[in-house]
Amino acid sequence: MRCRRPGAARRACDHARVNEPSAARRAACLRCQRPQATCLCALARPTAHRTEVLVLQHPQEQRQAKNSVAMLRLSLAHCEVVVGERFAPAALAALLHRPGRETRLLYPDVPAAPAPLGSGSAAGAAVRLVVLDATWRKSLRMLLEHPALAALPRLSLDAPAPTRYRAIRAARRADQVSTLEATVQALSMLEGPAFDAAPLLDAFGRFVADVAARQRPRAVPVQA
Repeated sequence: MRCRRPGAARRACDHARVNEPSAARRAACLRCQRPQATCLCALARPTAHRTEVLVLQHPQEQRQAKNSVAMLRLSLAHCEVVVGERFAPAALAALLHRPGRETRLLYPDVPAAPAPLGSGSAAGAAVRLVVLDATWRKSLRMLLEHPALAALPRLSLDAPAPTRYRAIRAARRADQVSTLEATVQALSMLEGPAFDAAPLLDAFGRFVADVAARQRPRAVPVQA
């Protein structure tokens, strides 16, 4: 699906209740597609950027309440999120490449899937940044099962900033960060001081704190 351009950061969002006999279905926000109780629209921070962002999101991540991509797509105007685990070669090629843009994959150079040689980019070139939103194991599988992805020039984060994500989601590797954090750090590398990630990262910190608060067990009242 193609991301929609967000409006003002704190604009009231529209909600629609989905008709269902069961009371278990909750009102959902049409803009962020989250339940009304956990709507993210107030946390969106429209952030100016030149680089196109394509997020290939594993289906299991789409259902995760802790997933950071929803905030990313609300805040970045030139962002596209496509959900899937396996892609037909022709469909994937159409997603990866855009006229006048160099495509780069945000992924480390790992022994299981080494980066192709000669992955340098021309200075100042317009870039389409491809991001895999999945667990480490599933992202590696997506990479290995799609030769077109594995052949892309890589963009790696040399020293990722400490993640705020650990408060709500365990990581197997010390350098693992959320998709939002990795993407904004990559955009900072590509665009330099022109890209201001601070407001979005601050809002992401509030998102993590809200999720952590909901995860804490509530105290059971003591009966007299």
